[in-house]
Amino acid sequence: MTDRSFTTIENHWITLKDGTRLAARIWMPDGAESDPVPAVFEFLPYRKRDGTSPRDESTYPIFAAAGIAGVRVDIRGSGESDGVIDGEYTELELANACELIAWIAAQPWSNGSVGMMGISWGGFNSLQVAALRPPALKAVISIASTVDRYNDDIHYKNGCHLSAQLSWAATMLGYQSRSPDPEIVGDRWRDMWLQRLENEPFFMEEWLQHQRRDDFWRHGSVCENFADVDIPVLVIAGWADGYRNTPLMAVEGLGDKAKALIGPWVHKYPHFAWPKPRADFHGEAIAWWNRWLRGDRNGAENLPQVRAYILDAVRPAPRREFDPGFWIAKQDWQRPDMQCFYVEQFGTLMEGMPIPHAPEHAVHLRSPLDTGTTAGEYFTLKPDAEMAIDQRLDDAGSLTFQTTPLSADHDYLGRPVVTLCLRCDAETANLCARLIDLHPDGTATRVSFGVLNLAHREGNAEPKPLQKGERTTIRLTLDACGYRFRKGHRIVLSLSTAYWPMILPPPENPGLTIDIASIGFALPKLGAYETIDIKQPDNPDPLPKYIEHAPAATKRQVVRDLSADKTHYEIREDTGLFEHPGTGLSTRQLREEVWSIAPDDPLSMSGTSIWTCDMRRPGWYVRTVATATISCTATEWIIRASVIAFEGNTQIFEKTFEEKRIRRDLM
Repeated sequence: MTDRSFTTIENHWITLKDGTRLAARIWMPDGAESDPVPAVFEFLPYRKRDGTSPRDESTYPIFAAAGIAGVRVDIRGSGESDGVIDGEYTELELANACELIAWIAAQPWSNGSVGMMGISWGGFNSLQVAALRPPALKAVISIASTVDRYNDDIHYKNGCHLSAQLSWAATMLGYQSRSPDPEIVGDRWRDMWLQRLENEPFFMEEWLQHQRRDDFWRHGSVCENFADVDIPVLVIAGWADGYRNTPLMAVEGLGDKAKALIGPWVHKYPHFAWPKPRADFHGEAIAWWNRWLRGDRNGAENLPQVRAYILDAVRPAPRREFDPGFWIAKQDWQRPDMQCFYVEQFGTLMEGMPIPHAPEHAVHLRSPLDTGTTAGEYFTLKPDAEMAIDQRLDDAGSLTFQTTPLSADHDYLGRPVVTLCLRCDAETANLCARLIDLHPDGTATRVSFGVLNLAHREGNAEPKPLQKGERTTIRLTLDACGYRFRKGHRIVLSLSTAYWPMILPPPENPGLTIDIASIGFALPKLGAYETIDIKQPDNPDPLPKYIEHAPAATKRQVVRDLSADKTHYEIREDTGLFEHPGTGLSTRQLREEVWSIAPDDPLSMSGTSIWTCDMRRPGWYVRTVATATISCTATEWIIRASVIAFEGNTQIFEKTFEEKRIRRDLM
């Protein structure tokens, strides 16, 4: 790395062909007009001025000091950019991204080579834009993203309806309702704000119209045709996040064009993520950009296809600062050999294959509908109870099978698979399978899980109702994991018909009759590997420090109302009130979310998510309150939403989205 001086351009307007002005923050190496530099582009709706400024300021100055310009642009309708957002990863968004890449490449300070990167939304659209092949885009770094929008995002998972869909719809309604900063846009800030408030969509209305894997979800899912991506891609994820499948899917689909790095992390950049150990993202990224944007022969193309952290007998805890384990590399990734287990007649999980044509050993499973409260969030932002905690509470409502204590360590990397035969007296039901490390003291760590709407057992595009009472063979692929089960521990397979509130229940709850003699459980062997070291960040505390006016707080609890026979899962999050020392802008977001269900009534399910967003500086204060709810009948999902806005203490706007009753499609 060099140590080049640079200039931060707080706001630069980029005018698109349709006249829309988008707001960009640029970190520019000094002297770039006489000595052009490559550029890294990030395109998000999360507001460069306040929303992503801490992480931007932890990375782009490092890039600029290494002679790489950073261009962070707000999507239309976000931050200070004109217009109104029109959805997730829309054709307009991706077309705008291609236009911006061409604009960057044409600037006098640019060497004509552009990289695109991001985490989550920015990781998604980086891959999607790469598939469109804009000429100046030469490489991508995609963090905590997906190649399959239907099965590996916050909407649906193998046909199961994720509660995160409501959570995220409320989040985006809150985020997009925020005002632009008058310090940037001037006197027109209020008109821009009111335009957004009046016209922003409630994303869930569109998402619920597409409960199958149709063209809506195929759009932007690069797994539909991996060959569309013809540039190098570095794909990064964490085992503690919901997006843990993408790195291995990317290297399997893209081959030598992709490199994977998987750590123990939540949904954060790896140089400040938890649990530790962290990784030197800056060093990794600069080497990647120098190789593909500058042409430096630094060997980045020779990185192993897969580098992964293998968790070693991790213990769940309310907060996980550090996860024990070790880093491994596989130069060429091959789908792993599988170690097979079956369930013998007394319920023990034994190594080997199920006995062909064994007599049926039927066991009825009907989990309480509040089974799943130890699951944590689908995607995690903090290493606390957002992560899966001790699994014993959920095991009480599940059918569990365990090995005898292991006589040696067992190492795995990849996606476990469960096969079994079952019968059901309804057209559909949900099935959840969890791989658990049972410690000698009884502590139960969730290693991996998978869920399946049984109507989607043969695919997500054309679900098929179960034939009532008919024996049906099921194959369920769990999420990817990298894990060492220690000698003396037990491997556990846990099956349940509920996983609430992570997945919402089907309209009936008859339970499943499972033939335990048919159960096969295949775990992906780690196989041959090289033990490696991954460099830690030079700066152990890389995020900038802002002025604290009110501290952050979080609370997550399960309330079981025994008199009413109802369970409530409650979340309270407060980001605290923090002021950016350079802009004087203070922001705060509060999340209040409650899910409720009667353990024996799937139609009692309801969810409410409320986001309150504050922005202030001396003499100026605005607030928005966005609310979204979901409930159901046997045939419909019922959703509602509203937004209220305040200037000072005066309410200036209120919008209630018309109640939508959307047909449940085998869900």
